[in-house]
Amino acid sequence: MTAVELGLPIVRGTPDPAGRPDSPLLVDRFGRVATDLRVSLTDRCNLRCTYCMPAEGLDWLPKQELLTDDELARLIGIAVTRLGVKNIRFTGGEPLLRPNLERVIAATAALDPRPKISMTTNGVSLARRAADLVAAGLDRVNVSLDTLDPARFHALTRRDRLDDVFEGLAAARDAGLAPVKVNAVLMRGVNEDEAVPLLRYCLDNGYQLRFIEQMPLDPQHGWNRDDMVTAEEILAALRTAFTLTPEPGERGGAPAERWLVDGGPAVVGVIASVTRPFCAACDRTRLTADGQVRNCLFSQSETDLRALLRGGASDEDIADRWRANSWAKAAGHGINDAGFHQPDRPMSAIGG
Repeated sequence: MTAVELGLPIVRGTPDPAGRPDSPLLVDRFGRVATDLRVSLTDRCNLRCTYCMPAEGLDWLPKQELLTDDELARLIGIAVTRLGVKNIRFTGGEPLLRPNLERVIAATAALDPRPKISMTTNGVSLARRAADLVAAGLDRVNVSLDTLDPARFHALTRRDRLDDVFEGLAAARDAGLAPVKVNAVLMRGVNEDEAVPLLRYCLDNGYQLRFIEQMPLDPQHGWNRDDMVTAEEILAALRTAFTLTPEPGERGGAPAERWLVDGGPAVVGVIASVTRPFCAACDRTRLTADGQVRNCLFSQSETDLRALLRGGASDEDIADRWRANSWAKAAGHGINDAGFHQPDRPMSAIGG
């Protein structure tokens, strides 16, 4: 019986790089190359979404365990200049709670070659920060929004901040962040009736909507497959009001299947992580706020880069450890396997 089958907590250690080709890139045993880095800046959040964390919040990481700005900049620099990473996505928790966020973005934008820089946020504090984020070098933003109804928003997030999210979206658009993407999770008995209204709202305001199947990443481990609104159900609901045709061209490593709405140019995306896994084309690697690198959102192991940083390791030593972590990446996330167990960390600690 394996550690995964036993439900044991995350294992931190040094992956075995045996058999790895002599490549500077983040390659794995299945021919994939990670070029997209998701960086969690904090595990804290100013919302308490029911599918993400309990009402009282979680036990936040102690400040001394978090990567400093300089440590973040160094690891991102190693990823871009030594490991071939081309895209940086800042996540959380809620990344706008990170002190000196603009400084971190500016340091990333100053790298050569310059990566594309995006951020996933709940949008609550975005209105007053959007212009400064653009000035620092942010290229694009994803804003989480699961409902347009104020009462439902309060029930889902346990906060009365829907107007702030609307204002944040508009500020991001007006500041030149493009495209402004909206991420929505539909849940049975909660908001599955909002597929069409959410798409109309995004079309009317020039945002690009992406629906995401709910994944088993809640700290309560209460995810139930029967409560998940599937990609097929989402598309069926949208087709009651819109004509959807597959967007031409190769999808590549993009997580979303994209559809032209009423012939285009507007598009809507559906990320079917559970029912239509796209693991075979995954190009992502993840860095947690406390300096652990993960090769999959659902990985049961991670590699401690913070200890290397603080122990005096060279950039190439750190890069080699990161390469070994990617080499050990599994073929898929295993959600649909009989022995699947959720990661020990919730989404807010891993980063989206």
